[in-house]
Amino acid sequence: MWNHYQLLNRKGHQSGFTLVELAIVLVIIGLLLGGVLKGQEMIENGKIKNLQNDVKGMTAAYYAYRDRYNAIPGDDPKALLRWTTAISPNPAAVAGNGDGVVGTVDTWSACAATASTTENCGFMHHLRLAGLITGAANPADPVNAYGGVIRVIQNDGATAANTGYVVGLNLCFGNLPAKAAEAIDASFDDGNPATGNVRAVDSTSTANKSPLAAAPTTGSYVDTAAISTYTVCKLM
Repeated sequence: MWNHYQLLNRKGHQSGFTLVELAIVLVIIGLLLGGVLKGQEMIENGKIKNLQNDVKGMTAAYYAYRDRYNAIPGDDPKALLRWTTAISPNPAAVAGNGDGVVGTVDTWSACAATASTTENCGFMHHLRLAGLITGAANPADPVNAYGGVIRVIQNDGATAANTGYVVGLNLCFGNLPAKAAEAIDASFDDGNPATGNVRAVDSTSTANKSPLAAAPTTGSYVDTAAISTYTVCKLM
């Protein structure tokens, strides 16, 4: 029979962890951290993929509308004749002037769910009414995977050349982090925020900053305390 001292000695040996046990715990922690980081990477890649699909889908919808109605969404002069009745709570269609551009030219303003007052807001409304993009049939800005707007803006060529969008109709995405902005640029253009058919401006101070409010970022996309998000515009 063990005496009192032997029992105390055995209990003392049982306290704490062995090196093997500590090693196993560290391995498990490492696996958990690796899984978390991998999961975050997968989420980020999924968001970027959504952005790329938005570019392709919106561009396809734009050309499908032109083929179907021989008009530009937002600028379509027959939109009100085609969709004559408002279906509450969504507003009725607003016809464009049919001049071949999506006005109001060089204007970057939020599009609400109420009746569109500018053709660039009517752009999304017409595409939704035609069933070419999803969402409630109103002019409100769609939201991208990073919480920024998806918005079109027409560059009429009269503005200064050193702006964050090129001459023509541009599809823009607000509030994109550097990794996503660069991925979009590299997927559809040259990866340079200041050249080609995809341009970008620093939107750190304003989540959905207008591309005509500043010169395009030069050099490369960066993720720093000074610059963290971009508005990216692609010529359609």
